[in-house]
Amino acid sequence: MLIDKKEILLLTKELLPALVKLRRDLHRRPEVSNLEIRTTGLLKSELARHHIKMRRLRMKTGALAIINSESRPVIAIRTDIDALPVAECTRLPYRSQNDGVMHACGHDIHMAVVLGTVILLNRLRGKIPGCIKFIFQPAEESPPGGAKQMIKEGVLHKPDVDMIFGLHVDPMLDVGKIGLRNGPTMAAVYDIDITIIGRGGHAAAPHRTVDAVSVAAEVIESIQKIVSRETNPLKPIVITFGLICGGTVRNVIADRVHLSGTARTLDSENIPRIPALIKRTVDGICRARGAKYKIEYQSGYPVLSNDDTANGILKNAFTDLFGRKSLKTSPQSMGGEDFSFFLEEIPGAVFQLGVRNNKINANKPLHSPEFIADEKSIFYGTALMSYAVFKYFESL
Repeated sequence: MLIDKKEILLLTKELLPALVKLRRDLHRRPEVSNLEIRTTGLLKSELARHHIKMRRLRMKTGALAIINSESRPVIAIRTDIDALPVAECTRLPYRSQNDGVMHACGHDIHMAVVLGTVILLNRLRGKIPGCIKFIFQPAEESPPGGAKQMIKEGVLHKPDVDMIFGLHVDPMLDVGKIGLRNGPTMAAVYDIDITIIGRGGHAAAPHRTVDAVSVAAEVIESIQKIVSRETNPLKPIVITFGLICGGTVRNVIADRVHLSGTARTLDSENIPRIPALIKRTVDGICRARGAKYKIEYQSGYPVLSNDDTANGILKNAFTDLFGRKSLKTSPQSMGGEDFSFFLEEIPGAVFQLGVRNNKINANKPLHSPEFIADEKSIFYGTALMSYAVFKYFESL
């Protein structure tokens, strides 16, 4: 055995107060995708303070730390670092001080866990028979995502990474528990922008116009029939339009409406069908109503599919530390995660970290302005991630 689990638990407990303090600092000053300047600076400062080697990146934000850089084999651990354009509505004493920006998806918890893991493992580096890379990745929330940028930067090479672990908070899972699932776990994401182009005019004379608002409404309603009537119900697709912009005042018929939406599926075979089905629907409605249109497809994320072997290492590490009763099977989710790009390159897995605690109102969904995470989760996440690294090397 490379390490006694008691040593992992004691070191994690020792680090926890500092990690909670760091997490609150990150939560208080969140930054949106590709603008994580202060966040990156804080992370690098902490890594430098603990004398942890970093590799220079050409990217404006993000960081790469490395332990035992000359050793083999190589495992990587990744965290995302960006926040969301959400106005926080909690009463936390460390609530966001950046207007309209919030860590509503728990990336501040992720960063605290991974930073805690790198600090802990750096203390034990003499016992580690290999190399560990720590990827602090920007822009998970904004397709095409920061994972692709990091891969282009070569974070998986020199030396080549053999396996990668990640985590995501789960507000539906009680603190002290984790969730794992083999195979497809999170959905592929395919973002769509549609512009309906009509002919504006007076609200009292609709016959002289082409009402872009009514055409857009028909488009949205008809696209939902793609889901309910043109795809296999055993291979679900979700198409949601979360943004509609059009019109100026109540008595002017709009000449242009912009729709922004997202399509999600857990079946990779569905992905190439989505654009054709949407285009056919929009084209038919616009022709019938005398409107024109533009469709732009944004880069999305592939299906996140966890590797069985990687999941097995996480499972063994967690049950050894905390017992089998706290291990749950994660349900499949239509949420997307650009960690999936890493999994297209090398085997790995994401575990779901429980952050729910009804006593402190830590029970609101991800992306909610009222989202709260129980900070005890940092202890469980750090201990698990650190111990899983040793379990990985022992498995070879």
